[in-house]
Amino acid sequence: MKLTALLTMLPLALIAAEKPNIVLIYADDLGYGDISCNGAKAVQTPNIDRLAKEGINFTAGYSTSATCTPSRFSLLTGKYAWRKQGTGILPGDAALIIDPAQPTLPGTLGKAGYRTGVVGKWHLGLGGKEGVNWNEPIKLSPNAVGFDFSHIMAATGDRVPCVYVEDGKVVNLDPADPIEVSYKTPFPGLPTGVSHRAELKMDWSHGHNMAVVNGIGRIGYMKGGAKALWKDEDMADHFSVQAVRFIRESKEQPFFLFFALHDPHVPRVPHPRFVGKTTMGPRGDVIVQTDWQVGEVLKALDDLKLTENTLVILSSDNGPVIDDGYKDDAAEKLGDHKPAGPFRGGKYSLYEGGTRVPTLARWPARIKPGTTSDAAVSQIDFAKTFATIAGADASFPDSRDASAALLGGSEKGREEIIIHAGRLAIRSGDWKFIPPGQGAKRSKSTNTELGNEPVGQLFDLSKDPGEKTNVAKDLPAKVSEMKERLGAVR
Repeated sequence: MKLTALLTMLPLALIAAEKPNIVLIYADDLGYGDISCNGAKAVQTPNIDRLAKEGINFTAGYSTSATCTPSRFSLLTGKYAWRKQGTGILPGDAALIIDPAQPTLPGTLGKAGYRTGVVGKWHLGLGGKEGVNWNEPIKLSPNAVGFDFSHIMAATGDRVPCVYVEDGKVVNLDPADPIEVSYKTPFPGLPTGVSHRAELKMDWSHGHNMAVVNGIGRIGYMKGGAKALWKDEDMADHFSVQAVRFIRESKEQPFFLFFALHDPHVPRVPHPRFVGKTTMGPRGDVIVQTDWQVGEVLKALDDLKLTENTLVILSSDNGPVIDDGYKDDAAEKLGDHKPAGPFRGGKYSLYEGGTRVPTLARWPARIKPGTTSDAAVSQIDFAKTFATIAGADASFPDSRDASAALLGGSEKGREEIIIHAGRLAIRSGDWKFIPPGQGAKRSKSTNTELGNEPVGQLFDLSKDPGEKTNVAKDLPAKVSEMKERLGAVR
């Protein structure tokens, strides 16, 4: 009998005796239909497809929110972000929103003997309410909430400050050229995306017209730190090097790596070697770059002979968005590609495309290769599930052990999925209910259907995954049941 088959029959308590490494690769704005193993034709993702071939591909994997900051908060705390004020999309100078005193995923794994690291996009705030002095060590960084190692960007690539921060210190900062950041007023004499629009190497479509860094308009203003500024074209390479560095430095003990990619978030500025790899312009090209980053991690695990006992998860913080602020031909060159696959909506939306995201898991010692699962799994359960797999004793407010479904041992997933996009919706079994909501039906800036209708919406996802037919009028009893279930969770 093969080792994989034998281990699949054993309880997790025995598997945890040899603690597996855990690598969570978290893409940014990657849609369900953006990868070739989920049907994409205009872009090929062989390294991501390798995870599907050697592991399990979930057709109903969900992020906890349709935007970035709340999804990351929920992932690391096991607590729905909508239960805490101030967990919306953060500016680049926001204070840390995770209370260092509360249980966290990295903190729990650290107590279980893991070395923990985060590389890439953070976007959960740094420092306290008094603000961050970027020229001094930042005490409240990822290291304050359980990470042994952190090499991050503070927020997103389209927000200042455009620098890397390692273990609370700005990388390559020249003390003689201190950094200043403002999200209120520009610094006199410095170019902005408005004043120097004609000189930008990537024009903006909405917002993204404040500070100019690397020829690209950003959200927020900054000055100084010239030697510390990142170069967008090199960002994927830079973060991949740091992820592999962490793996190599941690190979002698169990480790947890949260590799939070920037791609395919805006601004989409692929390295020259990826330019033109698709017909979809920069957005398609950075998806190829995303796949390359996954490949770098898998290669490192192979080289270090760590593949067999490493759980690798690939997912995304929310669904896809086409025009998110820059004129990069994403809409014009989309062609027949469907970023959200068969699902309606995308980033910012209560429809399935907002939170139903690529979700793949590979653990050769445990997961049967080439598996597809329809079990509903949510990232809210990653904290408790990873802790269980690691043999750690932990309790989180909303997170439950989903190891049976995540490792392919059960087709029964989470009974109820809470969808968050400014307000809440619920999936229970195959039924999806979106309460009545005011506001625009479609975002003017991103052209995304938001899910706002003056009447409640009920869909049978088993028959109507694209949420085309609202059956609420025909099934008032089911609507009442779904309202009650959502209310109980809220």
